[in-house]
Amino acid sequence: MQTDTRLKQIKRLILDRQVKFTLKAELELDENLDKRDVYESILNADEIYKVLNSTNPYTGKKEKLYIIKGPTYDNILIYTKGKIFENQLYILISSKRAL
Repeated sequence: MQTDTRLKQIKRLILDRQVKFTLKAELELDENLDKRDVYESILNADEIYKVLNSTNPYTGKKEKLYIIKGPTYDNILIYTKGKIFENQLYILISSKRAL
């Protein structure tokens, strides 16, 4: 599947509120960034920045991780890493301000 099709799928999962944050991702949010900022940045992204092939440390199964960089409506560039599993988007490393 092409990355532009995958980005559309990710955006639709956000619009359908099919998003879960891992505990680590929740802890990474701070008083300057919140979940809404994550959603805005992904919805505003023009492309998937990078796709990583990874192995799930718990199951040993291969999976794709999607790195997305996008701006919020306040023009803050945010970097997010997530995966799609069972028709949900899992945010693994949440929204860090991109440098």
